[in-house]
Amino acid sequence: MAYMKIIRSKDNSTYKLAVKLLKRKFRDDTGMYLLEGVKPVLDAIDNGQRIEYIFIEDSDSDRGIPGFPESMVIGLDKKLFAEISDTNTSQGMIAMVQQQPSGDEQLDKLLEGEGKLMVLDRIQDPGNMGTIIRTAEAAGYGGVLLMKGCVDPYSPKVVRAAAGSLFRIPVVQKVSEEKLFAGAKASGRTMFVTALEDAIDYSEGQYDNKSIIVIGNEGQGVSENFKNAADFKIKIPMAGAIESLNAAVAAGILMYQSQKSN
Repeated sequence: MAYMKIIRSKDNSTYKLAVKLLKRKFRDDTGMYLLEGVKPVLDAIDNGQRIEYIFIEDSDSDRGIPGFPESMVIGLDKKLFAEISDTNTSQGMIAMVQQQPSGDEQLDKLLEGEGKLMVLDRIQDPGNMGTIIRTAEAAGYGGVLLMKGCVDPYSPKVVRAAAGSLFRIPVVQKVSEEKLFAGAKASGRTMFVTALEDAIDYSEGQYDNKSIIVIGNEGQGVSENFKNAADFKIKIPMAGAIESLNAAVAAGILMYQSQKSN
């Protein structure tokens, strides 16, 4: 297989762009991110994701990508490839992928549509973020809304933990409290917020396809504004000396409980 080119210089403009995408600022500015691994890249192609380039480690430069234009596949010097890889043992394939659309239009579409929504308030751990997004898809949720202050859903660790769910479930970033509260009220949605005080048992919640469940920051929980805006505060009972659950575990319990009550 003959590629469009093989990059061997770190001064190459395409390579420079790939390096910049290691930082959130440039991912936000360009709306692109890096996706590493053979299966994830092929899944992205199968799910119709917009891919700008696929980088193949130069030592594997005879590898083909079924159904993908050869002109968009670039061989990359082994040392340069290592600079943009985020894994200890790379599979030799990294794609530059377009992020999902994210903004007020997407937020309004999800709020006005059907399907439960998961809201994450200042979640900081990439593993939690990716696991919650993956679980939301598995539980049949309509989308995930990320409040301002959340970890970047397109950081390498989140992308790996989400395991392809970023291709298949809507994820809207940097949502403001003001727009969420107003939109939820206008669309007739019911907001369930996790809290430790003045809260009902999570199993007593009356969930339907217009429900919103909010999971808060790992250390601080949900904001006071969320508690004040909530239709219901819910809690998961815990035995022994345990005071709180991992955010991803709590989200999974609540999402599946909410589906049982339909």
